[in-house]
Amino acid sequence: MIINAEDMILGRLATYAAKEALRGKDIFIVNCEKAVISGSKKMVLGKYQEKVRRGAPLRGPYFPRMPDKIVRRTIRGMLSYKKERGRKALSKIKCYISVPEELKNKKMETIKQAHISKTQSLKYVSVGRISHLLGAKV
Repeated sequence: MIINAEDMILGRLATYAAKEALRGKDIFIVNCEKAVISGSKKMVLGKYQEKVRRGAPLRGPYFPRMPDKIVRRTIRGMLSYKKERGRKALSKIKCYISVPEELKNKKMETIKQAHISKTQSLKYVSVGRISHLLGAKV
């Protein structure tokens, strides 16, 4: 299953992907940098900056800065990745920035429940923008 993350709310996309991976499907998420997080830019950026700064530099925990890694980490939070079933599900999920060559001509799906138009809020920030402000070298 190939999911286009463009204009999808990250949390709703992550729960859908986690459930499908637990059912045994292979999930490919493309355009991760175009997924959005609802909330004001200041609030969302502050939350992610806190996650990046948390811990010691040599001991962790380490929080990713690249958009595809942020999406994967969000999905990981919705799986019991320390147990065998969660590890298998997480290994079935692949996240990409833009669309890779091998997936260009394949049919991509969108999740209607996760689209940004379903939310009442007009405030949102893209994962690519958050990644850029965190200092990712894209």
